[in-house]
Amino acid sequence: MVTTWPVLTTLIFFPLLGVVFILGINKEKSVRISTLVISFIEIVLAIPLLKFKLNSSIFQFVELKPWIEQFNINYHLGIDGISYLMVLLTIFLLPLCVLCSWTYITKRVKEFHICLLLMTSACIGVFVALDFVLFYIFWEAMLIPMFLLIAIWGGPRKKYASIKFFIYTLAGSTLLLVAIIGFYLVGKTFSIPELLQHNFSFNFQFWAFLAMALAFAIKVPMFPFHTWLPAAHVEAPTAGSVLLASVLLKMGTYGFIRFCLGLTPAASIHFAPLMIALSIASILYGGLVALGQTDMKKLIAYSSVAHMGFVTLGIFMFNLRGMEGALMQMLNHGITTGALFMLVGAIYERSHSREISDNLGLGKYLPSYMFFFGLFSLSSLAFPGTNSFVGEALVLIGTFTKNKIIGLVAIPGALLAAAYMLRLLQKLAWGSPSKGQNFKDLNKREWAYLLPLAILVFYLGFAPKLALKTMDKSIQKTLIKVQKVQIAVQDKGKNQFELTLNEAKEKSLD
Repeated sequence: MVTTWPVLTTLIFFPLLGVVFILGINKEKSVRISTLVISFIEIVLAIPLLKFKLNSSIFQFVELKPWIEQFNINYHLGIDGISYLMVLLTIFLLPLCVLCSWTYITKRVKEFHICLLLMTSACIGVFVALDFVLFYIFWEAMLIPMFLLIAIWGGPRKKYASIKFFIYTLAGSTLLLVAIIGFYLVGKTFSIPELLQHNFSFNFQFWAFLAMALAFAIKVPMFPFHTWLPAAHVEAPTAGSVLLASVLLKMGTYGFIRFCLGLTPAASIHFAPLMIALSIASILYGGLVALGQTDMKKLIAYSSVAHMGFVTLGIFMFNLRGMEGALMQMLNHGITTGALFMLVGAIYERSHSREISDNLGLGKYLPSYMFFFGLFSLSSLAFPGTNSFVGEALVLIGTFTKNKIIGLVAIPGALLAAAYMLRLLQKLAWGSPSKGQNFKDLNKREWAYLLPLAILVFYLGFAPKLALKTMDKSIQKTLIKVQKVQIAVQDKGKNQFELTLNEAKEKSLD
């Protein structure tokens, strides 16, 4: 479906236009207000996306223009059910990031808000690019503003954290570039939809999967490629942590679904046991390490390793429920963990410490704050009725359907989430001695950026049908390709990965 109005181009480049406007403003308050207005206009500009057709697996709002014709590189944009919700989440978070940074950021205010707008533009570009070169440009462009957010507005170890983040992600990006060049040499195009129709040999898929999977595993991050994440989260400013957890980590899992399963289905099946093992390791390791943390931000950072482990686990189950759960968890983790980082930032502005021991007993003196902290903590541990319960339950259903032993091994991860989040919640609400009497409860601005996320927790927890309907057709299209390869392999022998997908076209799927 080619659109007449360039909705996706508008969403990508309007924040850049906002950057040009902000460059001419000198007053800090005016910069904040202007960025907030720009972020709300961006939401208004996204309203045409509500016309997204739910019962379709094709790319929608497609924009296609020749770019570098010599190499068959095009300006090609579009979204489907796999990318749609992540685009909406990215746009939705921008004004919330501006609000939670209103008093937190006190130096280089203009530059900070420029980085937020640049990040938003690049992140949207990653999810909507349908040309591999264009995708890679946005993928790399995202690194620069995030690096600056950590390096300039971060904590005491910001230099270490920012450099580690940059080196890890750049190393992964280099491998991704090698894979992209390989796809062009074999497929003769950079067009992602055209490459998705191509049947690559298993030998090529093997090496392409390894290159892409390592790049995406670093971005997720999966154990043992996770070591950059805690430092980046702890040192980043609140808005940086929110964008990092809510959007950037999802680029890795998005890559697994779109490219690993879509372009290298045979290799994905071959490496599935390894990816499942790493997912289980991420779930258990992240939960165990989070349980021993005394810094609230570091605890939430390690919990992200565990939560994203559930996402990758659902992806490599290769069934509808597991994939639905993975995409739901991508969305839910962005909402819940983003809100938790905002709450940690809010209390840090009051106590000037992220240590649990310095923020005990807040329940009596900050009831509104503890209401939100309690809600998002329950969501984080997947309490029934919250958004995360839907995603985690679907992942576990998909896992048990595929292999009961793997499902049983994953269960302790859910129990660990309850242990570390309830421990944190108990100490913050009822611990003593309390310094809470010296703190003010949430103000109107803080209510403004927490309440929308709280509403989403309940809405997706009690009424997830619309979100699931949005993604189902695109998920099924991807799974059919993988399942056809599985059937062909089962029929011809485990080592016959050279079979084309056409050999299994007439076979029925279980």
